[in-house]
Amino acid sequence: MIIKRGFCLLLLVLAVMGLKAQSNVRDSIIGAFVPHISYSYQFPGGDIADRYGDNSTIGLGLRYKTSKNFVYSVDANFIFGSDIKNTDSILSMVLTHDGFIIDGNGTYALYALYERGYNINFSFGKVLPILNPNPNSGLMVTAGFGYMLHRMKIDNQHRTAPQISGDYAKGYDMLTGGFSLNQFVGWYYMGNSRLTNFYLGIEFHQAFTKSLRDWDFHSMKKDDNKYFDFFIGLKIGWMLPIYDRAPDNYYYY
Repeated sequence: MIIKRGFCLLLLVLAVMGLKAQSNVRDSIIGAFVPHISYSYQFPGGDIADRYGDNSTIGLGLRYKTSKNFVYSVDANFIFGSDIKNTDSILSMVLTHDGFIIDGNGTYALYALYERGYNINFSFGKVLPILNPNPNSGLMVTAGFGYMLHRMKIDNQHRTAPQISGDYAKGYDMLTGGFSLNQFVGWYYMGNSRLTNFYLGIEFHQAFTKSLRDWDFHSMKKDDNKYFDFFIGLKIGWMLPIYDRAPDNYYYY
């Protein structure tokens, strides 16, 4: 009985919050903190396209939208993929003529290669009154800066092959990072309910990176090259706005 009453009370609270959100979003531009989660499918370009194919990201962020529809954001995104290029060349020092790696037991090592990384971004922009069903929605345009890092992860099952495990794996992983720029153009929708809020659009990233390892086994020297990496991605996110003030007007039904 207590659980049932608590559940009913929770529904009542959500309903009241929903009514307040309706009057805010529908009638006036509001300021709000907006936590959000996102998914992006990215197409690489520049130097990183020589190493990896398409990838995905999953991110968490916090945005603040002002009462004038300016937006300020910070987000962190985990980069992951499985399309690794030129693996025979990268691992040439430890591959047999047949393209296998012999582990410590004298058998073929079981391993897989993945793209891994992350980016942290700070951005700012504005929600413009284009295709807007209410004053808090429309075309969102943002730009900013951040940091990007990526590497090739070697997953050796049970770590039976010491030549690609532990510190030795760092000689092959091409760990690379550096300063980055970011842009986004898409539709930002803040609905009449706190649960129906999302954005979708196209994102762009440009990163000015360099190797973060002291030695590269592939070239048998330290990699002193400078790289230019960029991504174009299709991004969608779900938001849960936290309004910074109560509405000035209430509507009763």
